[in-house]
Amino acid sequence: MGSRMTQIGGRWALLATTLFIAGCSAQADPIVKAKGKAHAATATAANDTADRRVFFGELHLHTAYSFDAWSLMSVKTTPEQAYQFAQGQSVLVSGAHQRRAWPLDFAAVTDHAENMGVMNQLDDPKSAFSLTEIGKQIAKDPPSAFYILKNAVDKRTPVPGMNAKPAMASAWVREKSAANGAYKPGKFTTFIAYEWSSMNQGKYNLHRNVIFKGADAPLPFTSGDSPKPEDLWTYLEKNRAEGVEAIAIPHNGNVSGGLMYDWNNSDGRPIDEAYAQRRALNEPLTEIVQNKGQSETLPELSSSDEFANFEIFDHLLTHPEEKSKPHGSYIREAFGRGLVIQQKVGVNPFKYGVVGGADFHNGLQTSDENAFAGGPYGIDPKTTLPSREEAKHRLNLVPTPALIDEAAEATGAAHMNEDNTIFSSAGLTGVWAERNDRDSIFAALKRKETFATSGTRMRVRMFGGWGFGPATLAEPNWVAKAYAQGAPMGADMPSRPATAKAPSFIVQAMKAPDSGNLDRIQVVKVWLDGGDYKEKVFDVALSGGRKVDAKTGRAPAVGDTVDLKTGKYTNTIGAPVLQAVWRDPQFDAARAAVYYVRVLEIPTPRWTTLLAIKRHLPFAPGRAKTIQERAYGSPIWYTPAGGKMAQRAGSAAPSGR
Repeated sequence: MGSRMTQIGGRWALLATTLFIAGCSAQADPIVKAKGKAHAATATAANDTADRRVFFGELHLHTAYSFDAWSLMSVKTTPEQAYQFAQGQSVLVSGAHQRRAWPLDFAAVTDHAENMGVMNQLDDPKSAFSLTEIGKQIAKDPPSAFYILKNAVDKRTPVPGMNAKPAMASAWVREKSAANGAYKPGKFTTFIAYEWSSMNQGKYNLHRNVIFKGADAPLPFTSGDSPKPEDLWTYLEKNRAEGVEAIAIPHNGNVSGGLMYDWNNSDGRPIDEAYAQRRALNEPLTEIVQNKGQSETLPELSSSDEFANFEIFDHLLTHPEEKSKPHGSYIREAFGRGLVIQQKVGVNPFKYGVVGGADFHNGLQTSDENAFAGGPYGIDPKTTLPSREEAKHRLNLVPTPALIDEAAEATGAAHMNEDNTIFSSAGLTGVWAERNDRDSIFAALKRKETFATSGTRMRVRMFGGWGFGPATLAEPNWVAKAYAQGAPMGADMPSRPATAKAPSFIVQAMKAPDSGNLDRIQVVKVWLDGGDYKEKVFDVALSGGRKVDAKTGRAPAVGDTVDLKTGKYTNTIGAPVLQAVWRDPQFDAARAAVYYVRVLEIPTPRWTTLLAIKRHLPFAPGRAKTIQERAYGSPIWYTPAGGKMAQRAGSAAPSGR
């Protein structure tokens, strides 16, 4: 496959770890020799770049200040408690002390801007809102508040007596205070943030998380102000002009009904250059995996990808009886569409890096499989594991009404039953940054030197260049060389030398300290093909000495060590570290392309399996008992020399795409 793979396993695990960490930490840089001030500055910059290391964090989390968490889920967790929990501190929530297994490096509480803090007024029975008729109604039936407020947002009409604006202003002060109070530069980084929660036609998800860089931020722009992403960008651009930096991160394209990565703007017009530029500037990242499934791809979209059938959540949030349209909803397809649009208008609107998140609504961010038991909640498995009777509902052994079913609420019909097993444990964001502080991590987010995992702390990196050879990984200064001569995740390939026949990519991954060994590293390529695009997945590093079968194009399965009686597994298969230098064997210099890395672990037990075993119950019907946790790297883009490869902007979009 055009690669040279290095696998290090068994008794060489310690050496592998040492080699990987050497590639992640400080090292001398003989490439740049300091001669004079200019050369000294260049050397310092190169060393700083090579010193980047991995930090893991959360950019999508809700507390009691989100109206749905308060009303539907009876959550009382505060933003302050959420940051304490993220740091590994014990918090008293729902009558139990809870603590995560390991601390995060950074976090952002992203409560919904819409009606932020409004429901919290009812925690005081003497508040003005509590004394209104609608306040009394909600106090008797808290879940009714979700539909009352959501309908008000959708129709952009106020609820009498709710005092929404002063409540939001007060809540926003507390959100900012909580983030700033928990910020510990060098140890734990926080970001002031919120979620803009637009639902097109009341059911198609267009949500974005807004992450601010600094210690202050203006009042949030809500979907009640405007449901159009373009208007959210105007808010960001206005703030940026006034020195307030922020980015927006779309999430859950998988439940957008095909609108998240559409060919058109919010007004239904084909994407033009101005739109593409604004989207690329304001939205450098998109969320690829979280509690409500992954948004990479589906078997329906990627039929030749044997690992596309992973943690699929494909029904609409407020209309669970309705499937979400796949085309326009997934990121791999968006990468292809972006190339097509760039060919027409000169700018790629979907030039996204990737992140992962929780989207949990109880303020407790966990991402381990055993720290999740269904729904949008993190748990401490030692203190808050569901009882046997509750576990029957979580495992779909006993019918459970859907948490959100707007159609039933509107018509008075019986609620659909929710399959709790469709939910996934949280995703996680990894960034390569020099320091654990706001400046460094925010810079990494903006330049897209990020990756996402389905919850584990595996470390992943990728560089693209024109001169990386089989021996590159053996060089002591290879990271500095890779930054100096190539492009990291999230960047554009350097200009192609006239003599270069194909790009080469350094890919490297290290297992998480508390999870399974690695099965394989793959490179996913999406490339322009006339007025359409194609995709292919390459296995570029395999554990256990396995080889890709020349006839089938696939590698043998890694195996499975999971004991379904105990929920335990062994790392006697797979490898702690995989790495390779891979050269694209099908490169065409005339065709734009995007490459990203995907890393798979060996099979480990899914949360449903662990819960069933712990509570002595049958396994969840219709759910895989094991999963292969994975990581997704931000892409590296190749654009042929000569610009945008323009076609007439008014040409039709490819059929079926």
